[in-house]
Parts: sequence; structure tokens; C-alpha cells
Amino acid sequence: MVQQIETYRQEINSISPESADALEAFRIRFLGTKGIVKNLFGEMKNVPNERKKEFGQILNEFKLFAETKYEDWKQSLVPRKSTPADELDLTLPGDTASPGTRHPISLVRNEIIHIFGRLGFSVAEGPEIEDDWHNFTALNLPENHPARDMQDTFYISQNPDWMLRTHTSSVQARVMEKEKPPIRIICPGRVYRNETISARAHCFFHQTEGLYVDENVSFADLKQTLYFFVQEMFGSDVRVRFRPSYFPFTEPSAEMDINCRICGGVGCNVCKHTGWVEILGSGMVHPKMLENFGIDSNKYTGFAFGMGIERICQLKYRINDLRLYSQNDVRFLKQFTGAV
Repeated sequence: MVQQIETYRQEINSISPESADALEAFRIRFLGTKGIVKNLFGEMKNVPNERKKEFGQILNEFKLFAETKYEDWKQSLVPRKSTPADELDLTLPGDTASPGTRHPISLVRNEIIHIFGRLGFSVAEGPEIEDDWHNFTALNLPENHPARDMQDTFYISQNPDWMLRTHTSSVQARVMEKEKPPIRIICPGRVYRNETISARAHCFFHQTEGLYVDENVSFADLKQTLYFFVQEMFGSDVRVRFRPSYFPFTEPSAEMDINCRICGGVGCNVCKHTGWVEILGSGMVHPKMLENFGIDSNKYTGFAFGMGIERICQLKYRINDLRLYSQNDVRFLKQFTGAV
């Protein structure tokens, strides 16, 4: 049987199938269910027990030899399918990357910084987790002051009180704590308030607040600064009005409205059919706030203002739902690819 296997091995070495039919004939003869290899394994019962292991190794080697020859011939006869690498034309230009864009909040924030930067305002930033002094008390909101009820605060701990800042006025407090007039800063950043999330409100949003403290600063300086800002942001045709208001850290205080950019002042749901939209609060810095930081209120005066970046972005790009800013919907974000 060993001699017979060697004869079959020589026969296989002499074969060179030229077609798929010849290859199939080889498979049937040697590797088929009734082929030579199968029959040889069937002869194992006639091999003496002391020779079974030796013959089994010889038989397994012959089977592997026949199968390897078959696979080699099969690869050489079957047409090789082209692969993507074969079809790749390396002389063609590469695929262009999809252009990204800044988030609309970032676009408006940068534009606000640029506009006030032309007026000499520098950017100041501070921590988003604040203590009670910088977030409330130093800003003329002592404990139990009713104005604190205007802001639903996320408290992290109490006694002492630590919280997520409710406005970037805390950055103004930190700047006045370290610097002396003249001070001319804007404070952009994220703030937090415990509000129900809806199309018109969110538990976090972005503010830009401004502070200018120097000698002989007047309300006229405040008005002209804000006139310049809205004309640069919304165009020279924008109309403005100031309304008396109340803020504990400014006196007198005023809210600033512009004619609705959505309906042109005719009246719509955004402006509640009044033709006007509030965009910021402002006023002259309260003397007590200056004194809290050792600034002589008899020598220095100042003005402050604060606006929500989402509100400015809503009017500039006509966005009707605040939740879109934080949902990371690519369909929404792609609309700002061409924004400058």
C-alpha cells in the first residue's frame, strides 16, 4: 500500500490540468467521495495494529499533498477577480474632505468680540463654578435679596454656597477685584439656570457682558457704544429703543430693544406682534458695587451691559428653537458652512 501511494504521488506530479474540466476530473479521481484517498483510508482496517500509526501518517501526508496540488491548480485556472486596489488609479486627484464650520454660537460670539474689540474692549473669562460672593453678594445682591429669585440657581453645595454661575457678571467682579480703572472688558461665556427646556428657554445658555469703568463715563457713552454694536451686527437700518428697567448692579438701568429682524417690525410670533425684540439689559454701574471692590465711586463711574448670545444668533440667522443649538443635528449645523 505504501508503494501504491508512492505511485499515485508520481502520477499527480506528472499531471498538469489545462482546463477546468481536467481539474474537476482530478478532484473526482483523487479527492471525491469514491476517490483514491477515500479508498486508501478505507484500507486502514487491513493494516496490522503495530503499523497503523506509521501508515496513518503516510496517508495524511498524501492527502495533504493531493489537496494542495488541487488548490494550486485551481488558483491558476480560475480567473482572478479584480480588487479595488487593482482598479485604483493613483493618478486621479484624491477625494476632497467635506468642509466643516464653526457652530453658530461660536460664529456670533466671535463677531461680538470683534465688534467690541474695535472699541478697545478686551476679553475676560472666569470659572463656571462660582462662590456666592462673586456671583451674588458682590454684585449688590445680598442674602435674601428679592432679585435672587429672578434667577433659578443650580447649587452645588451650601454653607458655604457654591453654584453654577447664573451670569458672567461674576467675571466682572473678579476683574474689579484684581484691577483698577480704567477697565474696559467683555465677558463671554456659558451660564446655567434651572429652567424647563423648551423652544424659548434652556438650562444653559451663553452670555456676553460688558463693563467700562473710568472717569466721566456717562449714560451717553453707554448708548453710543450699544448703537455702534447693533448697527455692526444687524445693519445700519436697525432701529433702537431703550426702556427703563431694574437690575441690582446698575442704576439707572435700561433694557434695549431693536426692531424685529424677522418681520421687519410689522409684527410676528417672535416679537409677540409688537415689532420690537429685547436683546440686552444695561445701565450705569451701581456705586455700591464699585465700593465693594475698593473703587472710589466719587471719582469713577461706569456702565455695564449683558446680552444672550443665543438671542442675537436667533435674530441674525432666524433660528426659531433654542434646542437646536445643543442637539448636534448635522443637518442644522451644515447650514452654516458658508457663514463668515
